[in-house]
Amino acid sequence: MRIDLHTHSSASDGTDSPADLVRHAADAGLSVVALTDHDTTAGWAEAAAALPAGLSLVRGMEMSCEGRGEDGRPVAVHLLAYLFDPTAAAFAAERERLRSERTTRLRAMAERMALDGLPVDPDEVMAAAGPAAGRPHLARALVAAGVVGSVDEAFGDLLKTGGRYYVHKADTPLPEAVRMVSDAGGVSVIAHGRAASRGRLLAMEQIGELVADGLAGVEIDHHDHLQADREILAGIAREHDLIVTGSSDYHGVNKAVKLGEFLTAPREFDRIVARATGVDVISA
Repeated sequence: MRIDLHTHSSASDGTDSPADLVRHAADAGLSVVALTDHDTTAGWAEAAAALPAGLSLVRGMEMSCEGRGEDGRPVAVHLLAYLFDPTAAAFAAERERLRSERTTRLRAMAERMALDGLPVDPDEVMAAAGPAAGRPHLARALVAAGVVGSVDEAFGDLLKTGGRYYVHKADTPLPEAVRMVSDAGGVSVIAHGRAASRGRLLAMEQIGELVADGLAGVEIDHHDHLQADREILAGIAREHDLIVTGSSDYHGVNKAVKLGEFLTAPREFDRIVARATGVDVISA
C-alpha cells in the first residue's frame, strides 16, 4: 500500500480541485490519500464524490495552532486532524473562527503591500482566496504581477513570518486543539514539527506533554525534515508510543513536491483507523 496522509486542494491553498487531487493521487499509484486542507472541511464532499476505484480517502484537516517554542515564546504549529466528526459543535466553531482570522490577516497583508505601491489588488486577492484564505494566495498574486518569480521566493522575502508585511493571526492553543480533535472522535498528528526552514521550532518536550491531551502521532518523513530532524522525532515517538507518519504535503503547482514522495507505513495507518471514532475512511 502507498499511503500519503497530507495533501492540500483548492479548498485551501492548493492548486488542484478536490476532485482533481484524488484523480492525481490515483494516477500517482496511491492506495490511500488524506485531504488535509487548512482549517476547513470544504473539499471533503467533492473529493469523496470523485474518488477513483482502488483509492481510499481519509477526510482530514491541517489546523493552525500556537505551541511553545524552543525559546519559550509562542510559535506557530500545524496539527493534522484525521477522521473527526465535522459536526462536533466546539470544533466546528473553532474552525469557523480560524477561517475568519485567515481572511482578516490576508486582507491586512494585501493592503499593506498595496499601500507600499506593490501591484496587488486586495479585493482580487480575497476573491481568489475564498473562505480558507492563506498566504499562498497572496504569493500567487505576487507571481502573477511579476513581483517575484515563484511562490517560494515570495515566502522567502515578502511573506515570511516576522517580515515587513507579515500580520499575526490568533491560532488555537495547541493543547486545546488536540483535545478538540479527540473530543470529535479524531486522531491528531503534529505536522512537520522540525521544519527549521519555516522559522522557529516547537519545543520537543511539548510533544510528550500533549500525549495526556490525546495527541496520537508525529509526522516524520517530510521534505522539510533533515535526517537529524527525523531521528529526533523518531526518538520522541518511541518514548511515547506515538503513531509515525510520512507525507508529501502536496500543494499542486505551488510546491515542487509530488504526491506520494513521502509515505506512511500501512501498520501506522491501521493505528490511526483503529483509534478514530468520528468518521470512516471512504473507499471507492
